[in-house]
Amino acid sequence: MIGHELGGRYQVIERIGGGGMALVYRAHDILLNRNVAIKVLRNQFVHDEEFIRRFRREAQSAASLSHPNVVSIYDVGQEDEIHYIVMEYVEGKNLNEIIKERAPLQVDESIRIASQICDALDHAHQNQIIHRDIKPHNILIGRNGRVKVTDFGIARAVTSTTITQTGSVVGSVHYFSPEHAKGVATGEKSDLYSLGIVLYQMLTGVLPFLGESPISVALKHLQEEFEEPRLLNPLIPQSVENVILRSMRKNPEERYQSAKEMLKDLETCLLPERRSESKAQFHDEEDEDRTRVIPAIRPMQRGLNSRGGGEDRMRRDEEEMPRSSAKRKRGRPVLWISLTLLLLLAMGGLVWYVNDKFDVGEVAVPTVTDMSFEAAKAELAKVGLTAEEPPTEAYNANKEPGIVWKQSKEPDTMVKEGTSIALTVSIAKELPAMIDLTGKPKEDAEKLLIAEGVEQSRITEDPRFSADFAEGQVISTEPATGSPYDPETATIKLIVSQGQETTPIPDLKGHTKEDAQAMLEAAGLVLGEVKEESSFSDEKGIVINQWPYEKGDTASPGEKINITVSTGYPPEALEYTFKVPVAPSLEGKKTKIRIIYADARKDGENQEWGTRTIAKSQNLSVNLLLAPNKDGSISVYQDGDFIATYTIKYSDAKNGTVPDPEPPVQHTPEPTQAPTDVPASADPTVEPEILPPSNGDGNTGAGNQTGLTTDNAGNVQTTSNKDKVKDKGKSK
Repeated sequence: MIGHELGGRYQVIERIGGGGMALVYRAHDILLNRNVAIKVLRNQFVHDEEFIRRFRREAQSAASLSHPNVVSIYDVGQEDEIHYIVMEYVEGKNLNEIIKERAPLQVDESIRIASQICDALDHAHQNQIIHRDIKPHNILIGRNGRVKVTDFGIARAVTSTTITQTGSVVGSVHYFSPEHAKGVATGEKSDLYSLGIVLYQMLTGVLPFLGESPISVALKHLQEEFEEPRLLNPLIPQSVENVILRSMRKNPEERYQSAKEMLKDLETCLLPERRSESKAQFHDEEDEDRTRVIPAIRPMQRGLNSRGGGEDRMRRDEEEMPRSSAKRKRGRPVLWISLTLLLLLAMGGLVWYVNDKFDVGEVAVPTVTDMSFEAAKAELAKVGLTAEEPPTEAYNANKEPGIVWKQSKEPDTMVKEGTSIALTVSIAKELPAMIDLTGKPKEDAEKLLIAEGVEQSRITEDPRFSADFAEGQVISTEPATGSPYDPETATIKLIVSQGQETTPIPDLKGHTKEDAQAMLEAAGLVLGEVKEESSFSDEKGIVINQWPYEKGDTASPGEKINITVSTGYPPEALEYTFKVPVAPSLEGKKTKIRIIYADARKDGENQEWGTRTIAKSQNLSVNLLLAPNKDGSISVYQDGDFIATYTIKYSDAKNGTVPDPEPPVQHTPEPTQAPTDVPASADPTVEPEILPPSNGDGNTGAGNQTGLTTDNAGNVQTTSNKDKVKDKGKSK
C-alpha cells in the first residue's frame, strides 16, 4: 500500500497502526494539500457484502458528526477490492500508549480526558449514533492536548464472527458493558459503562476485569464485582470514585441516564466541596445473571416416632428398584427409535420447505439511474426486487440532488427475486466552513486558502486601516469565518490591515491661528500648544512655525500639532521711510526708474519696490524695516542702467542722522518751439504709468509720480494744478 495512490487523490506514505478489522495509514491528500489518516479493511472482510454495506453505511453516518472531540471523516471509498475510510490525521498518541507509559495518570488529567470523551459521546448520542467500542485504543491525544474520539459507528458493522479475531477487537471485551456481553441491543448507557472502565484504567493503571479468555472476561462483566479504585489508588477523591461506581453499574437503569448528566458530574467532581463527599450507595436489585450461592440440601430432621417408618419406606424402595429398572431397560429402545423417526420426518419437512422457499426465479436488474429514489424503488418492485433503505447518499457534481446515480448491481445482471439493490443518491454538495484567518499574514492566509482548493485568481485583497492589527495582517474575510463556502467557485476577499490610519500634515505657516485650527480639524488632527514669538517677516497673528510635524509629514488621526504665532515686529525693529531722489535722463523726457531694496525682513534681500515712469525730477518714498544687525540699502536703475545705491544705517535712522542723498545729474534739453496745438498753460510733464503696489506696505509700486504727491506714510495723493503752483512757490 505504501506509495499507492488511492482514488487518484490520496498518496499513502506509511503505516501508523492497525487492528483486527483494519489497517491505518498516513497519507497525503494531493487535492487539498493536507495529511489524512486512511483506514483500510483487512482482506478477510472484503468479500462479505453484508459487512461492507453495513460498514459503509455506519461510516457515512459517523461522517455527519461535527465536534472538536470527534475525529472527522472526510471520505469513504473503494478501489478494486480495497475499501477505505479517509479521516482527520491527528499528530500525537492514543490513550492506550499513554496509559502504558505513565499510568496511573494524575486525577485532574484523567478527568480532563474523560470530560472531553463524554462531550463527544453526548454529541454523538444526540445524533442517534452509539459508539459501541469505547476503549483507549480509539482515543487519540493530539500534541496540543486535544482529545479526539475515533471509529464512531464502526463497531456496529462488526458481525458476530468478528469476536473470534485476534487483535484490537478481542481486546474490546475488556470494555464491554454487561448488556453488550449478553449480545442484546446496546444503547447510550453502554458507551457510558465503557467510559467508566477507561477512567478506571487511567486512574489505577489496571483493568477492572481480567481473564484467560474473552468469554471468561465477558462473564465477569455479567457476574462479578470489580475492586474499588480507591483501594488501588488512595489518591483518588471519593467524588471521582463515585463517578466510576455509578457509570459501571451492571444494571443500566442505575447508571447515568445520559452522557450530558455524566459530563456535568465530571465537570464538578473536583470542586473542593465535593472531594470529600460520602461514598455512593446503590440498592442491588435482583438480576438473573448475577452469581448466586445455592445452599446445600440437607436431610430433614425427623422425630424418633418417624424413624421406623422411614427405614421401612427405604427398604420398600430398594425392593421396587429392580422391577422399575427392568421396565425402563425394555422401554428405552422403543423410545429412541420413535424419537429418531420423528426427527427424520421433521428434517425431511424442513428440507422440503426450504427448497420450496428458496427455489425462486431469476430476474434481470433494470436500469434505475437518473431517477428519483421513489421512482427507482418502484421500477425495481416491478420485477420483484427491492431497494435498500435508506439509500447511500453521496455528492455527484453531475447530478441534481435526490437523483440515483449508482446501483450496486449492473443493469441486466441476473439475480434472484427479492434481492435488495443498494442505490446511491446524489445530495447537495457539503460545503466546508470558512477557516479562521484572522491575525495571519496575508501571504500565509493565501497559502491556506490555496490548500483548501481556492485558486489564487479568486483571492482578492481589501486594504483597510486598523489600530488592532499590524500592517499586512488579515482583519477578517468575506465570507466570514465559519460560513459555508465552495472552494471551487467562491471568491474570497481578505480584509488586510494597512496599519494605523495616517493623514498628511497641512502647511499652517502664513495662516492665522483660527485658519490653522480649522485646517487641522478638517484633517482629523488637533491643535496643541500655541506659542507666541516676534517676527521681522510676518504680521501679528500669523503662524510662523509648526511642530513636531512639518508639511508633508503624516500622523495618526487625533495627533496634536503645535504652532508658533507671530506677535508682530520685535521692539527693536525700526520702520523708516527713505526719500529717493530721481530725475529723467533729459528734462521732459519719459524715463523708467526701477528701485530694488534690502532690509531686515526675512526675505528682505533684493526686494522689488517697483518701476515708475517719470518726466521730471522728484523724490520716491521707500519704506524700510531696520534692525540693529541689519541696515537697509536701496539701488536705483534708470532705463535699465544702474545709477546709484543708498545705504541707510540702523543707528543713523534711530538717531535721525541719515544724510540727505545727492540729487541725480540731469541733462537740460535744447529749447524747442512749443507745438502750436498745445495750450500754453498745459503741464509739460507726461502722465506716467501707474503700477500696482508690490510690497504690501500701502505704497504703490512706483512711489510718487508727476501729478501725484506722497505723504509721510508713502501714500499717493492726487494734486491739482493750483496745488502744484503753491508747491512751486514754497520750493522757491
